[in-house]
Amino acid sequence: MLSHPTLEKLTELKLHGMAGSMREQLGDDGYSDLTFEERLGIMIDNEMLERQNRRLKTRMSQSKMRLRACMEDIDYKVRRGLDKPLFKSLATCKWIQDHLNIIITGPCGVGKSFIACALGHRACMNGLKVFYVRATRLIEDLAIAHGDGRYQKLLDKLAKTNVLIIDDWGLSTLDDQASRDFLEIFDDRHDVRSTIIVSQLPVDSWHETIKNPTLGDAILDRVIHNAYKIELKGDSMRKKRKKE
Repeated sequence: MLSHPTLEKLTELKLHGMAGSMREQLGDDGYSDLTFEERLGIMIDNEMLERQNRRLKTRMSQSKMRLRACMEDIDYKVRRGLDKPLFKSLATCKWIQDHLNIIITGPCGVGKSFIACALGHRACMNGLKVFYVRATRLIEDLAIAHGDGRYQKLLDKLAKTNVLIIDDWGLSTLDDQASRDFLEIFDDRHDVRSTIIVSQLPVDSWHETIKNPTLGDAILDRVIHNAYKIELKGDSMRKKRKKE
C-alpha cells in the first residue's frame, strides 16, 4: 500500500532516478532476493546517474556546439595527419587542467569543427563548461555589446567558460576594436582557462588577418605559445561521403 504514495513523494521531491528505479523493482521479482540496503543502493545509484545525465544535457545545450561529435567517432583511417596517441592524451582533459590551448588548422571539409566539438563534448562529460562560437558571430556580438551595455557581462561569461571554442578564425580581418576585444578575451583566459581555435589558415598567416601588428603580437602571444597545434591535411571528407 505504501508503494504508490512513496513514488508520488519521490517524484514530488524531484528524485526521478530513484522513482524510476523503484518502479522497476516493483515490476521485477528478481529484486526480491536482494537486501534492503542493496535495493536502496541501486535506487541511489540510479538517482546519481539521472542527475549526471541531466547536468550533461544542460551543459551540452548551453555550449551551443553545432555538431554532435564525440571522441569515439573520430575517424583515424582517413589520412589527414591525426596523431592517435595525442588524441588519447587529450581525451583525459588534462590539457584543460593545465590551462593549455588547442589550435586546429587545415583546409575546408577535413573535419576541424568535428574534432573541436568532440573535444568540447569530452569536456562537458567531465563536468566542465564549454561555449562554441564562430569568430564572425563573436565579433558581431562584441560590437553590439559595446552599444547596449552588455560588454563587461559578455567578457565575464567568456572568462568563466572552461573551454571556449572559436571556429572559423581568420575569415575576416580584425580592425582595431575587434582586435582589442579579442585581446581582452585571451588575456582573461591566459594560463587560467583553455581555448580551442579552428581556422582554415595556417598559424603563420594569422598576423595578416589583424590590422594592428602590435595588437596582433599580443593576441598571438597569449594563444600560440601554450597550445597544441593540430594541422590537418587531405581532401574534404564531405566529398568523400558523397562518393560513398
